[in-house]
Amino acid sequence: MQDYDNVSVTPKTGAAADSRGNDGSLLAVLKTLLFYTVLMITLPIGLYFASKTYLFEASLGYSSNDSYFYGAIVAVVAVHVVLALFVYAAWNEGSRQFREGKQD
Repeated sequence: MQDYDNVSVTPKTGAAADSRGNDGSLLAVLKTLLFYTVLMITLPIGLYFASKTYLFEASLGYSSNDSYFYGAIVAVVAVHVVLALFVYAAWNEGSRQFREGKQD
């Protein structure tokens, strides 16, 4: 059995100083994540209903059953586009932080 009484629960001062210096970058990452999360939820749903109602039923004259199918395709494509944009933004954010860290 290990003796857990001697384990310190206070954080080390070096680790605390490092985390305080990255508050700006952490906030920027959280803002980016929140933006793409909201975009991932609202854009496909909005495009589904808009394309179903206005594009496929009103403009092209498709039946209700056909417009469900094509509206879903539009929504799935929108999800993939938002996901690709998020990966691109995350990739560039990581490489920018790497380049900034290398200059020090």
